[in-house]
Amino acid sequence: MEQLRGILKHYWGYDRFLPLQQEAMSCVVAGRDSVVILPTGGGKSLCFQAPAVVMPGLAVIVSPLISLMKDQIDALTGYGVPAGCLNSSLSAQERREVGEKIRSGNLKLLYVAPERLVGRDFIEYLQQFQISFIAVDEAHCISMWGHDFRPEYRGLRVLKEAFPKIAIHAYTATATPHVRDDIARELGLRNPQMLVGSFDRPNLIYKVMRRGNIVNQVCEVLERHPSESGIIYCIRRADVDEMFQTLAAKSYSVLPYHAGLTDDERKKNQDAFIQEKVDIIIATVAFGMGIDKSNVRYVIHAGMPKSLEHYQQESGRAGRDGLEAECCLFYSGGDYGVWQSILGNTESVDAAEIGLTKLKGIYNFCTGVSCRHQGLVKYFGQDLGKESCEASMSAWVI
Repeated sequence: MEQLRGILKHYWGYDRFLPLQQEAMSCVVAGRDSVVILPTGGGKSLCFQAPAVVMPGLAVIVSPLISLMKDQIDALTGYGVPAGCLNSSLSAQERREVGEKIRSGNLKLLYVAPERLVGRDFIEYLQQFQISFIAVDEAHCISMWGHDFRPEYRGLRVLKEAFPKIAIHAYTATATPHVRDDIARELGLRNPQMLVGSFDRPNLIYKVMRRGNIVNQVCEVLERHPSESGIIYCIRRADVDEMFQTLAAKSYSVLPYHAGLTDDERKKNQDAFIQEKVDIIIATVAFGMGIDKSNVRYVIHAGMPKSLEHYQQESGRAGRDGLEAECCLFYSGGDYGVWQSILGNTESVDAAEIGLTKLKGIYNFCTGVSCRHQGLVKYFGQDLGKESCEASMSAWVI
């Protein structure tokens, strides 16, 4: 563990572990399967990145998005950690260069998409090398009860058969007890260590209000945070574009982000936000996964998210520096109908039913009268330990 402390200091500049990081890293070094649930801002990526540097061999990291892989690899190489990826965005020459680094033993972390990793040819390719461990990031994607279920993640169950002597570790920021068990079962983990951090973020002030004149409501929040970083989430791309045009016309420092933009546009806008060139990003849920920005002072939901998992993850992007931050959710009954319609177009009947159950949960959260902190931690199977967080009456329904 002293070696890990030294690695943390040398590469990342940290003097101490965050809660449960030491326990999670110990599982990796000891070769014991694990499921690690650390809410947004809890430092879960370090739980596998730091041990990968210490351990002999190559760590294989499963990641769902090319943009997420790139963000993490850019950060790692910036710290001096040899990391790379294999995905469809690479040229043939770039793939050859990564392959050479793997063969020469000069790579410590390899990021791959789940559909690539489970291919027979690729598994046989990896079996030639010394693999230190396999980490499944955003592991909730493997469960139909997870908030971002991805069928390609189901194929990861073959990894235990292909690498029976190698530990597999699953990481996510949002998982109910049901989802945690589902992750372990689907991955075929053997007696995994379950490590679950606290879902309470005491520095966040939650405000849940019925939506009226949404532009005025959003502007009231913005005026409380002049020149500070913030995120505004909307349900649909059209909502993002409309809010962007309206706020830009009012001279706010804003940029949009959604899947309707080109890859270059999304990358440019995301970088502008991270690099403090723009104060506000207006986005669909496509924005934020893996974003490492600690000074977000407010997160606004201009519409109701489709689940409490989404809300916990998206609102959790505020206040990652531990300082007070504001989370405002503006909802209406119409939002329920919008999501219900979207879920109705889901190919899987089971997925639609699960989605509807989650939708009812977030709607009950919005219309309820209990402490928001209490409501969130209870959903994830924890107890605040008292009736209210006592932080502010703004944490109650308004």
